[in-house]
Amino acid sequence: MLAKRLYRFDQEWRDKGFPFIAGVDEAGRGPWAGPVVAAAVILKPENAWKGLNDSKQVLPETRERLFELITRESLFHSVSVVDHHVVDETNILQATFLAMKRALHQLQVRPDLVLVDGNRKIPDSPVRQEAIVKGDAKSASVAAASILAKVTRDRLMASAHQKYPHYDFANNKGYGTPTHRDALKRFGPCEIHRRSYAPVIEAVSPLLPFGEF
Repeated sequence: MLAKRLYRFDQEWRDKGFPFIAGVDEAGRGPWAGPVVAAAVILKPENAWKGLNDSKQVLPETRERLFELITRESLFHSVSVVDHHVVDETNILQATFLAMKRALHQLQVRPDLVLVDGNRKIPDSPVRQEAIVKGDAKSASVAAASILAKVTRDRLMASAHQKYPHYDFANNKGYGTPTHRDALKRFGPCEIHRRSYAPVIEAVSPLLPFGEF
């Protein structure tokens, strides 16, 4: 029933004269480590996958199944990864906007309308946008973008775990869990930690000049 409501939301916009609707969402604004990832998805009107929802409300195995369906059966899709260096050099909001812009630019067609999850539109976009608060729970295309962004980022963090096992990235995905905080205190930050985030700054040894990690 929920998924039907999401698809109906997008169809209502198509009926208003916007056949190519791109849903845009991100993953990774809150973590202390790793990239921010954005995805853009344009669905076919006939796409109707069971269980589609906000990625945070979907079980990992369902996310993986939906990821494969979205990448195989959507009309167009793209994913953009902006690394921790850019987060530190600008800020997380600007890094997120950059990831979203890149994801949209990588689509093979210019959308008629962009539905952005949240309460902020992407700056300097030539395409009409609508900012949809909790859009990943209202729009099928935004929910699909949230799935692509989260699964992509989760896979990247699982890979980072192999290189930096002390921080338990495979489980916490870079978020500030007690285990992650304890590892930061014990080992200090690793290469992919966001140096501009307070918990990471606090973990830097006073004997080590800031910036030399």
